[in-house]
Amino acid sequence: MFTVYVLYSLTATRYYIGVTSDVAGRLRRHNSSHKGFTGKASDWQLVYTEIYEEKSEAMKRERELKSWKSRSCLEALISSAGS
Repeated sequence: MFTVYVLYSLTATRYYIGVTSDVAGRLRRHNSSHKGFTGKASDWQLVYTEIYEEKSEAMKRERELKSWKSRSCLEALISSAGS
């Protein structure tokens, strides 16, 4: 199983989209001090997930979400999952 996930940081006021087979472990690594995009903040929270059987499907969906380049579309997706 592979998970497409969206994180949000209140400090950075940014979203991050990724794929993993271990969401909890990946979130811990995002919140640890390191170089890279998510290393700038340590308050990343999981706000959205989608689960796929195949890694290729998950990576395709990740690319799709990243191609939106629209915060409002991403926020609409997140809120629709909560309703």
